[in-house]
Amino acid sequence: MSDLEFGLDTFGDVPEDDSGKLISYAAAIRQVVDEAVLADQLGVDVIALGEHHRPEYSVSTPETVLAGIATRTSRIRLASGVTVLSSDDPVRVFQRFATVDALSHGRAEVILGRGSFTESFPLFGYDLRDYDVLFEEKIELFVKLLDEQPVTWSGTKRAPLERADVFPKTESGHLTTWVGVGGSPQSVVRTARYGLPLMLAIIGGAPERFAPYIDLYRRAAAQLGTTAHPVGMHSPGFIADTDEEAKELYWPYYRVMRDRIGALRGWPPIRRAEFDAEVEHGSLYIGSPETVARRVARAIRSLGVGRFDLIYTAGAQPVSARMRAVELYGTKVIPMVRDILAS
Repeated sequence: MSDLEFGLDTFGDVPEDDSGKLISYAAAIRQVVDEAVLADQLGVDVIALGEHHRPEYSVSTPETVLAGIATRTSRIRLASGVTVLSSDDPVRVFQRFATVDALSHGRAEVILGRGSFTESFPLFGYDLRDYDVLFEEKIELFVKLLDEQPVTWSGTKRAPLERADVFPKTESGHLTTWVGVGGSPQSVVRTARYGLPLMLAIIGGAPERFAPYIDLYRRAAAQLGTTAHPVGMHSPGFIADTDEEAKELYWPYYRVMRDRIGALRGWPPIRRAEFDAEVEHGSLYIGSPETVARRVARAIRSLGVGRFDLIYTAGAQPVSARMRAVELYGTKVIPMVRDILAS
């Protein structure tokens, strides 16, 4: 599987310095840039930045940070993971990513999503009751914009466009666009309808559970006469020199973040046994390079995906540990996964 690709995802979680003190939001954003530069040097294929509007995360405008990364890197592709299209304007999203594409000599990618967090809706004046129709209308417009020709469009949640030409154009005439899906069959079919690549957010449970979604995507594309692209998956994890070190660096910060978010969603506090079970059998890829590589290879093989992105931050793990995780992913995990799958 020589065309298999590997990425890293982050929401710009605000980390601690080595004295245990949280760094500033500004420093956290610069830290993400440093991690992306390291990933570029190590041959990682993609860096994806998620959009969030919460106190734990520093990245609210992925494309702004990606533009900074573009000027300090030479080969890594620059993606959002995801852009919350429902609470944004499709024209502006296209313009901003076309700008990143220019700065990076054609390395920009946008991953569109509805967003599993909803803070952006009240922040930008959108009604959560319109959650579904906002995404449906806006993705329809965005797909039209991808032709890079004058657009005529009308919907119910945005002013209509009449032969509107949008600038800048991309140099290649093509902006790579994915749709991030968390587990809705309707979202999978919609992605196939527009002929866009599918990125599965697999953040809990055995990855094999998602095989039916990949099958649905391929069947829907065949029936609709569109292209079924190689599917991607992204899942959380962390890498350190040993299994024990990785778990101890991850668990305390992950527990704080998971329980804070869980309290808003009515989840009970997470127990250590649940965490250990998820590390062993589920979708937390945590451990030494050898352990993580084996589990990633197994997931890729069982699902037949063409891209694996590791969400390598979850809470305030120290800066030095994060840099080490990026280093081990690029130098050890990716080559090991390739070797396992080739054997």
